[in-house]
Amino acid sequence: MEQKFNQQPSNAFVAASWAALLIGMTAFIIGLWNAEMELNEKGYYFTVLMFGLFSAISVQKAVRDHMEGIPVTSLYYGIAWFTTLLSMLLLVVGLWNAELTRSEKGFYAMAFTLSLFAAIAVQKNTRDAKVRPKEEPRQPSTVNEITSTYVSKKL
Repeated sequence: MEQKFNQQPSNAFVAASWAALLIGMTAFIIGLWNAEMELNEKGYYFTVLMFGLFSAISVQKAVRDHMEGIPVTSLYYGIAWFTTLLSMLLLVVGLWNAELTRSEKGFYAMAFTLSLFAAIAVQKNTRDAKVRPKEEPRQPSTVNEITSTYVSKKL
């Protein structure tokens, strides 16, 4: 069942999506920068963030391709979902075992969640903008429209 998607994302939604992505990622990274943890721990959380962002975008692409009738292999679809859930699990396990205050753990969890959601929205907006360009000039279809267009160009 193929569905048609005809609506362009609004400029406000595009801006809000980008803002959410930048705020989430920046907050997460600044939190890591300022955290009093070993460099290998910081690397772990940074890698989990990047892995999660890529995985979430892959899920969105696979789901959207499937909805639009573009062939998606079950293997790719399954891997996309698996890696997204795995990135979330890795964050939860890392935070569960980290020697951080609960407020710090909550901060990282929320920044991660915001970043994943925003990455999906940005990818969706980018795809929608590429798939359907802004309004194209409409060609005249009736004899009257053709004649009036011709006459107006001559005047």
